Amino acid sequence: MALNVRVTKDRSFSRTVHLAGRLDNETAQALDSEMNVLTDAAVQVVVFDLSNLEYISSAGLRSIFRVQKTMAERSGKVVMVNTQPQVQKVFEIVRATDLGAVFTSLQELDQYLDAMQRKVVDGQ
Repeated sequence: MALNVRVTKDRSFSRTVHLAGRLDNETAQALDSEMNVLTDAAVQVVVFDLSNLEYISSAGLRSIFRVQKTMAERSGKVVMVNTQPQVQKVFEIVRATDLGAVFTSLQELDQYLDAMQRKVVDGQ
């Protein structure tokens, strides 16, 4: 499934990035391209609306973390809203785990993240 990225200007200092679909190895470049334009603008707050994001891989995490780093460098903020349970699970795993110490490769990490998201979606 593809990723749909839509950016809206809610206020002069912020933009909301609406993500729909899957943010993975195949679609992260689409987000990166949009974010390059956005982070070049004088924006202080980036809001990711994840209400329609069904899946996120390590490549998707890297894209979001890249935006967080850019915004932090300019004393800005990144906020995530409307996170789906399976995507929220990934963010919880990332915060609680030293990923480099646990996974031997990005492929192994993605397999683990995929399994955890499937469990949440399937209600396990």
